[in-house]
Amino acid sequence: MDSEENAGPGWGIFWMVVTGILFVGVTALVKTIGARLPAAETAFLRYALGLVLLIPVIPAIRRAAISPRLWAVFFGRGAVHTIGVAMWFYAMAHIPLADVTAMNYLSPIYVTIGAALFLGERLALRRLIAILVALLGAVIILRPGLREVGPGHLAMLLTAFSFGISYLLAKVATGKVSPMVVVAMLSLTVTVGLAPFAALNWVQPTWLELATLTAVAVLATAGHYTMMLAFRAAPMSVTQPMTFLQLVWAVLLGTLVFGEAIDPYVVLGGLVIVGSVSFITWREALLKRRGSKPLSTPVSTATKV
Repeated sequence: MDSEENAGPGWGIFWMVVTGILFVGVTALVKTIGARLPAAETAFLRYALGLVLLIPVIPAIRRAAISPRLWAVFFGRGAVHTIGVAMWFYAMAHIPLADVTAMNYLSPIYVTIGAALFLGERLALRRLIAILVALLGAVIILRPGLREVGPGHLAMLLTAFSFGISYLLAKVATGKVSPMVVVAMLSLTVTVGLAPFAALNWVQPTWLELATLTAVAVLATAGHYTMMLAFRAAPMSVTQPMTFLQLVWAVLLGTLVFGEAIDPYVVLGGLVIVGSVSFITWREALLKRRGSKPLSTPVSTATKV
């Protein structure tokens, strides 16, 4: 694809909308599997079946100069991402699509906090206020004391936190090896990390379940590729607000296909979180144009794999 012909805000918005549709397709397919298979096994099969997509990256992995410290980063990231992925698949089987989508928007907020605590980034007052507003959005979604907060919601809180740590570790690895190697090593380490948990309570999957999880791996890979095209075409300050459409698709899909009731509090809380993340992204883009050091808050979908 010619990046010159497909550059500009319009193309960036287009590719980010496509990215959102692909990732919602991932959640919809996982939702159809349900809870018959244990969450760890479902997650393991998704990653194991997706390993075939990494075959073209094998030469790059063999050529990469991976130091002992970088190996530690890769394995550390694989460990925390393993927890996040298992919890995400568990949440998908137990709470509505809209809840999963809305709460996953918290990952960039955790990244911003972690970057300030561990990477020495300055947490300005405006960013701090935006973080507090995003956490308020999470409270609106969960409404503790007003409704039962089940294990699925707690699993999503842990998922967003784990994905945030994973992204920070990816930032450490980026620049030392190619992005392809970073993604490939994550897939390999998560597959290995999930294997023993899947084996502990193995349930024989059907051919339909295997085919569905293969499609999940393909859609997720395609989603990361179109997200890269979006970033190449337009700044994140333009593409970030488009991520709210994922919540729209998730609400429509949950209602029309899975018969889930529309919860206005979940929609409101999700929009509050997306607005906060978009504000932080816009401020970082503004600071970057002024010559300040770029910060570490990712686009919402960047923390997914």
